[in-house]
Amino acid sequence: MSDAQILDRGYRRYDGERSGVRGAVRSVAWHTTRSILGLGRKGRHKVFPIIVAVIAFVPATVFLAVTVLFGELGDEVRPEYWEFFGFSVMAALLFTAFVAPEAIVRDRRDGMFSLYLSTPLTKPTYLLAKAMATVGTLWLIIGLPVVMAFIGYTVQSQGPDGFPAWLGVAARLLASGLLISAIYTAVSLAASSITDRRAFASVAVIMLMFGLSIAVNLIVEEGQMSDWLSLLDPLGTPLEIPARMFGGESVEYAGVATWAVALANAAWLLVPSAIVAFRYRNLEAV
Repeated sequence: MSDAQILDRGYRRYDGERSGVRGAVRSVAWHTTRSILGLGRKGRHKVFPIIVAVIAFVPATVFLAVTVLFGELGDEVRPEYWEFFGFSVMAALLFTAFVAPEAIVRDRRDGMFSLYLSTPLTKPTYLLAKAMATVGTLWLIIGLPVVMAFIGYTVQSQGPDGFPAWLGVAARLLASGLLISAIYTAVSLAASSITDRRAFASVAVIMLMFGLSIAVNLIVEEGQMSDWLSLLDPLGTPLEIPARMFGGESVEYAGVATWAVALANAAWLLVPSAIVAFRYRNLEAV
């Protein structure tokens, strides 16, 4: 005799906490971060993020090790704080080209975008969640190695003198990393918004960031053109942000005014963001 029972409970309202749009944004941002890093997915999805992280942290680790081993003698090879951002540029390029597109391309390909819009999320809040996840993850590649080196130098008594000065340097490092991450994210998502294939998105990001960077550098250096044309470089121009924040300047931008650097970076942030918004405004959620 079977113990199975049929229970007619009828319709029951949800009695749990309703977090609304903010909760939906947090949830999508968190799960997107996990997806980008390959957490909760097969091992092959974790390999590339790990490789990128290793590439990003090696330079800062090496310079910090030199300081620990040789003390003040290591000051001769120690870079300025803002120069550490340049050591992560290749890792950042690999991330924006091969990892970041996963944030939005996969949803359109698998039909998840329509399901997200059946929740309290709208297109703007969906894009906000995706941008938060990508910027935060990219900051781990660009900003965290610099912060690690900064803290390491502080522990070795080679940091800024005085707590106010220390806070000032820390704030500029955090702001620089976030701004660079936001600009790279905007460019990556703009290129990724034009296709539903991650491979095509990766090619588009490489052509836009790496290809245009090479072209601009060749025009400026080999063609003996104005240094101001370097502002058209989407890979190098954001790296000038920390340089100007710390009162320095890169060789490539030596003849460029700080206001022009700020304006160019604002354009590299806002124009790609507008492209993403335009693409998604006309995207049907079916």
